[in-house]
Amino acid sequence: MALRTRVFVDEQGVSGAEEFDGLDDAATQVVALDEKGVLATCRLRFLDAEADGDPSCKLERMAVEDRVRGLGVGARLVRGSERIATGQGAGEMVLHSQRRAEGFYAGQGYVAEGETFLEADIEHVRMRKRLGPARESAAS
Repeated sequence: MALRTRVFVDEQGVSGAEEFDGLDDAATQVVALDEKGVLATCRLRFLDAEADGDPSCKLERMAVEDRVRGLGVGARLVRGSERIATGQGAGEMVLHSQRRAEGFYAGQGYVAEGETFLEADIEHVRMRKRLGPARESAAS
């Protein structure tokens, strides 16, 4: 929560009420740690299957500590989140990317769809990625 406050509330000006929307307790929290504490975090919310598809997982609230941005921590967090989602039966991951982070997610295999929209007064685009089948072994 402290990292999300620093990134979203302090750096980006999102209101605390909007950032902490009451959905955290029902979500899976994913974190990357080092000896100094939390380096990156996101939450995963599992969504029901659409009429003709697999269940999906929504990656939300991804934040990376300023001192490690651009060092691959975010990419590792996304890959780990995808393994968790696949292990829970999700066939795809969806997310709302800030436009300035769209290239990062595209580099992770996500494809933008639809028009730009505002979330917390910040331009976003919906992105999606099909996930592979769950692995039988827990290799990570």
